[in-house]
Amino acid sequence: MSIAANDLKQMPESPGGVSACPACVVAPAAADLARVVKDARIVLSLPAAHCADCISRVEKALQAVEGVRSARLNLTMKRVSVDAGPEVSPADLIQVLDRAGYEAHELDPGLLSVTETDRQGRDLLMRMGVAFFSMMNVMLLSVAVWSGADGATRDMFHWISGAIALPTVAFSSQPFFKGAWRSMKAGRLGMDFPISLAILLACFISLYETINSGVHVYFDAAVMLTFFLLIGRYLDHRTRAIARSAAQELAALEVPRAIVLLDGAEVVKPISEVAVGDLVLVRPGGRMPVDGVVTEGASEVDRSLLTGETLPVAAHPGTVVSAGEVNLTGPLTLRVTAAGKDSSLHQMADLVAVAEAAKTRYTSLAERAAHAYSSIVHVLAGVAFGGWLIYTGGDFRMSVNIMAAVLIITCPCALGLAVPAVLTSASGKLFRKGMLIKDGTALERMSQIDTVVFDKTGTLTMGQPLVTNFDSHPLSAREVALALAGASSHPLAMALAETARAAGLRPARVEDIREMPGYGIEGTWKGLRVRLGRAEWCGAMPGQETATWLSTGEGAPRAFTFSDRLRPGAADLMAALKAGGQRVILLSGDTETAVSSLAAELGIDDWSAGVLPAEKAARIRDLRATGAQVLMVGDGLNDTAALAEAYVSISPASALDAARVASDIVLLGQNIAPIADAIRISRQASKRIVENFKISAGYNIVAVPLALFGMATPLAAALAMSLSSITVSLNALRLK
Repeated sequence: MSIAANDLKQMPESPGGVSACPACVVAPAAADLARVVKDARIVLSLPAAHCADCISRVEKALQAVEGVRSARLNLTMKRVSVDAGPEVSPADLIQVLDRAGYEAHELDPGLLSVTETDRQGRDLLMRMGVAFFSMMNVMLLSVAVWSGADGATRDMFHWISGAIALPTVAFSSQPFFKGAWRSMKAGRLGMDFPISLAILLACFISLYETINSGVHVYFDAAVMLTFFLLIGRYLDHRTRAIARSAAQELAALEVPRAIVLLDGAEVVKPISEVAVGDLVLVRPGGRMPVDGVVTEGASEVDRSLLTGETLPVAAHPGTVVSAGEVNLTGPLTLRVTAAGKDSSLHQMADLVAVAEAAKTRYTSLAERAAHAYSSIVHVLAGVAFGGWLIYTGGDFRMSVNIMAAVLIITCPCALGLAVPAVLTSASGKLFRKGMLIKDGTALERMSQIDTVVFDKTGTLTMGQPLVTNFDSHPLSAREVALALAGASSHPLAMALAETARAAGLRPARVEDIREMPGYGIEGTWKGLRVRLGRAEWCGAMPGQETATWLSTGEGAPRAFTFSDRLRPGAADLMAALKAGGQRVILLSGDTETAVSSLAAELGIDDWSAGVLPAEKAARIRDLRATGAQVLMVGDGLNDTAALAEAYVSISPASALDAARVASDIVLLGQNIAPIADAIRISRQASKRIVENFKISAGYNIVAVPLALFGMATPLAAALAMSLSSITVSLNALRLK
């Protein structure tokens, strides 16, 4: 069971608050961070960083290193960016952080887009704040006019309203104007076009009426429209803001440098300069920078990131290794067979990129409805203008007013809020249950799933070996085992040592301890040679169970057996899925014995062992080809392509960062049972979305004829439109 598989996993992104004045408060910090990231020579991943105290301790520890000019920890992304001189290596900083209590792993800064701020979100929030402030002031002036002000007083209030409203609309409505312009250049009319047309018409008519001392102006309607529409746009943005490219994250996991052996000398080269046939040295604890064949050395390799195998495998001359695997116990010399873009890790990133591109072709229900809706709006507005122009004998002023009322009353504000309001409400409910929604269309897709595919290690299990027979051994054997296991970084040895320390044991006095790469640890105890490691090396016959063996020279070797702890809620989730009629499949890269045992325990009939990453993605692709809507739940690098390929995907918070990024939903806690809640709530959310569309349609059926027959002014149309938006939002809140 590999603990090293968790080395590169990260915890969930911390939810961030919004500043009262984003432009003033956030901008200096953003500029400072941008400078640090731009100058950063080293970027490290810190999976265990979780609080403000971590920021202080990490940055203080790094800045104390000679040659480090600056260090900035991004708590959201669990990354620290370091600006340091050439004399400082990533390995030096990793050791410093290890002494400070933080495991750290190098990422390639050239392949990461590191930013702490959400520029688009801040921009929308700032425009929304300006629109709200202006709307309240213009409404106050409108109340004075409605109360009976006329003549010069009324004209003055109209001019003041215009002076507030026109700059506000020009600034706050830019997202809609830009969207409308882009759609027009592309030869189509999207939702932003009728929105922009309604706002501009309300402004032009109001300005025309103000210049000509008209009784009615609609500056308040224009600003009100802008404000409500910005609310919908911001809610929609927040549901998408967390998503980043999984392929980019995968690429960043590639080791950026390698130690190349040239005439016996060690030369550190960028991975782009490593060629096929070069000899590369990989020290214990390091990740393989290339695909290659071992030419010298003996060690054990953790392949769980790539294949899902729970136990490390022995590596010796002739063993084939892949980029991304972790060298555990001894130095290895590799002859390069593939590097950079040709490596297996990079090929996996390409698989993810292809799958992500396919997933983005999914169009949300709101977008499909808006596409049909926008053309109808323009036809109705044109009919209203032409009809009234003929009916009134050429009264252009009245015809334009009625056309504006039609455009405003049919403005797709409620339609724009229908989906984001529901998704925001549902996302909040699921967040309280321990689920973080990352993609705006995830809940719509989740409501349609009929097949659930699970990974094993780290998903249905915790991915951490537990000793199952520790207390059955004599005290002296346990103390010797602690002394030997404490000197090793092997996952089973580390788990054994942790169990012994938790039991309050002290290590026996074992001398001359040394690790034999690929075999285990040995030493001298009471004049006897003692060993902890592989069965054959300790003089025992290996069995079917996961075990490490102890030979003390006193009697037969003893086996310390291990099992993987079941993730909390796994049994309840299986029962809920079966009760809901979902098909459950288990795909794992682990051994057949381990997979069949777990499948039997959870009652999963459809399972496969020894499945490679590309095979997982292909299996999901085949399922979808048969019409199945697949939910994939996985946590490792070997699951990333499958997560991206699935119709909808979930990963635990402990997952590798690339797996979390490829997923639509992140499970924040250890309990996996909330996945059943996510399916149920997603179906409720889809019902609310459909209800909101019906509310929007019903509103238009009643309101549009009133506008067409000249029974609604642009202001009345704006008030009716606002009422429909509020109704849609209240219906969405029913999810809570």
